[in-house]
Amino acid sequence: MGAILLGLLIIAVGAFCQSSCYVPINKIKKWSWESYWLIQGIFAWLVFPFLGALLAIPEGHSLSDLFALMAADPKASWLTILFGALWGVGGLTFGLAMRYLGVALGQSIGLGLCSGLGAILGPVLTGNAASLTMAVIIGVIVTIIGIAIIGIAGAMKAKSLPEEERKKAVKDFNFGKGIVIAVICGLMSACFNIGLSFGENLCFADTAPLFKTLPATLLVTFGGFLTNAVYCLYQNNKNKTFSDYKQGSLWLNNAIFCALAGLLWYSQFFGLSLGKGFLEASPVLLTFSWCILMSLNVIFSNVWGIILKEWKGCSNKTVAVLLGGLAVLIFSIFLPYLIG
Repeated sequence: MGAILLGLLIIAVGAFCQSSCYVPINKIKKWSWESYWLIQGIFAWLVFPFLGALLAIPEGHSLSDLFALMAADPKASWLTILFGALWGVGGLTFGLAMRYLGVALGQSIGLGLCSGLGAILGPVLTGNAASLTMAVIIGVIVTIIGIAIIGIAGAMKAKSLPEEERKKAVKDFNFGKGIVIAVICGLMSACFNIGLSFGENLCFADTAPLFKTLPATLLVTFGGFLTNAVYCLYQNNKNKTFSDYKQGSLWLNNAIFCALAGLLWYSQFFGLSLGKGFLEASPVLLTFSWCILMSLNVIFSNVWGIILKEWKGCSNKTVAVLLGGLAVLIFSIFLPYLIG
């Protein structure tokens, strides 16, 4: 039990870091969205995942051995990258969902779909559907219910607040447009866990359990980087914002905060890998770990939403619905273990 609690705590720390990654982005100066999104992506999807993958190389092996191992199973490697590229669409629209809905509502809807579909489709598409026990399925359903309740609270907030107040909390608030983008975000973001499932064996037999998923994480994020880089460079060209990269006086400040945002974002999957290493005694929680991470992301994102005053001015009823959804999510984290 102690190892399981430690694993959950590690995943929680990673989720808290991810939910905080938009804070340093607010410190970036005078760069367009596409410029800072690309630079933080270099850190989040290339630099830190590469460093993480190095930890999966046991003594006696080298980086070239890791790449050779991936090349020895091209189907698994390319499927992992492919689903990473599809996830990249979700990662791209994730930023847009935040832009139009705010941190709390945008993450809640996107991560709700991402949580359920990722947890179910990963095992199904890789032939491991047997791992989807009744306890796991019930946990997924309760997780989606909790996130849906939070989504209802967000809709109540959007309906009750005057336009001026909505714009004050979220500058580019657009409920209709944001909902469509958030749904696409959730569907495509689920591909991350599918990619991890296809790449779960792309590691050495003697790799420590804590680091086993980190090579697959690198391939998934590499695929996601390709998608995002193409879009960001297209936007740079379309909006004539390539000049952002020429502002030498801004590079130190912006690169630091992009790197910090990237590190915080990557921490969720680094924490997921480490946490799963402590959950091996519970196959149910191991299968359910994706939902656990998404639930914690939603919980902490709404905490930030409260801190950033996105719920300021809402009725007591709306706040009660929000707190009820958060309570359901917290309960869902432990539910599969209790009934499994």
